[in-house]
Amino acid sequence: MKTRQYWHARGGVYALLFICASLTMGCNAANDSKSDPAPIVKNDRIDVHKAPGCLCCDRWVDHLHEAGFETSTTENSDMNTFKLKRGIAAKYHSCHTAVTRQGLVIEGHVPASAIKSFLAAPPSNAIGLAVPGMPVGSPGMEMGERRDAYDVMLLLNDGSAEVYRQISGQSDL
Repeated sequence: MKTRQYWHARGGVYALLFICASLTMGCNAANDSKSDPAPIVKNDRIDVHKAPGCLCCDRWVDHLHEAGFETSTTENSDMNTFKLKRGIAAKYHSCHTAVTRQGLVIEGHVPASAIKSFLAAPPSNAIGLAVPGMPVGSPGMEMGERRDAYDVMLLLNDGSAEVYRQISGQSDL
C-alpha cells in the first residue's frame, strides 16, 4: 500500500500529466445521468470536504454537478481527522470526503450513478460509500482513454465494508 507521502510526492507529476491530458484530449468524463435512470433523491445536497488546491476533487465535484447534484465545497487542512470522526477507516481513505444531508459519507471518487442508487435505498447498517485511493479513470481522475477497474465499497456501521459495485474500467460509470 502506498503511503500518503508517496502520493503527495507524486501528486505534482500526476497533476501535470492530468492537466496536459485534459487539454490535449479533452475531458472524457461520462455523463452518467444518461445511463443511470436512478432519480436524484429530493433535496440531495452533498457537502464536499477536500484538501486545499486539490484539482481532482474539483473535477469530481464537476462530475456531481453534471449528474444533477447540488454541492458545497469546504477546504480542510486536516482531512484525516475529519474522515476518522465520521467512521471511515484509513484503508478506505481517498483525497476528499463528502457528507449528504442524511449524514451519509461518500469517500473518494465514487461515480454519481452509484451515489444515486445508494441514496435511493441506503442499507440501514451503512454509513456510506468509498472508492479507496485514486483509480485512474474514476470521476475526477480521467487520463485520456485509460480506465482502471476498481470497487465501490459499502461502508458499514461496524467498521467493515463490502463491495457495493464493481467498475470494470470500460464504460460502467
